[in-house]
Amino acid sequence: MTLTTQFYTMLAMCGMGLWLGASLDTYRLFVIRAKTARWLLFIHDILFWIVQGLLFFYVLLHVNEGEFRIYIFLAVLLGVATYQSLCKRIYIKILKFVIYLVVSVYQFFKKLIQHVLFRPIVWTCGAIIWMAAFLFKKTYSLIGFLLLCLYKIVMVLCFPIRFIAKQCLKLLPVKMRLTFRRYFEKGAGFLKKKKKLLITIRTTITRFLKK
Repeated sequence: MTLTTQFYTMLAMCGMGLWLGASLDTYRLFVIRAKTARWLLFIHDILFWIVQGLLFFYVLLHVNEGEFRIYIFLAVLLGVATYQSLCKRIYIKILKFVIYLVVSVYQFFKKLIQHVLFRPIVWTCGAIIWMAAFLFKKTYSLIGFLLLCLYKIVMVLCFPIRFIAKQCLKLLPVKMRLTFRRYFEKGAGFLKKKKKLLITIRTTITRFLKK
């Protein structure tokens, strides 16, 4: 290996030492060891050092075709020491500022999307549901009113027929009148049950619409 190659190798390994120091600080900043499970922390550490080892070998392969020398480790230590003494504070401040900037931009776009896209959709759906419930309630009330009017009209129109039927029943024998009355009472009881059921359904729907 020539002197030029050795010199380039020293420079490259010093740079990788700087990279290793910055990577360790970045890793420590993103991975909170006190709040991470041990098994997951073990996996993170293994993956981190595997990636670092592959990067070192890739750089070394391009610089001196992957030959290891003692001074390579010394150059890496020199790079790490240079980073710790000169670059660490500046790098951490810059990294924290970049993280803050990214989080702020993310929060801004998140709120922007919520206010511009999602909230109008929610308001529109709410207005449609309210309008549908309002129309259903008014339609239901109108149908009930019309049925009541129709019932009153039928009762008025049928009054002569009822009067004539009552007079005809009085002319029938007592046994036949009792038989007819029994059937009428059964029919009245059936209609009364249906009326109670309709009242219950109406009350349930009204309570649901008021909520």
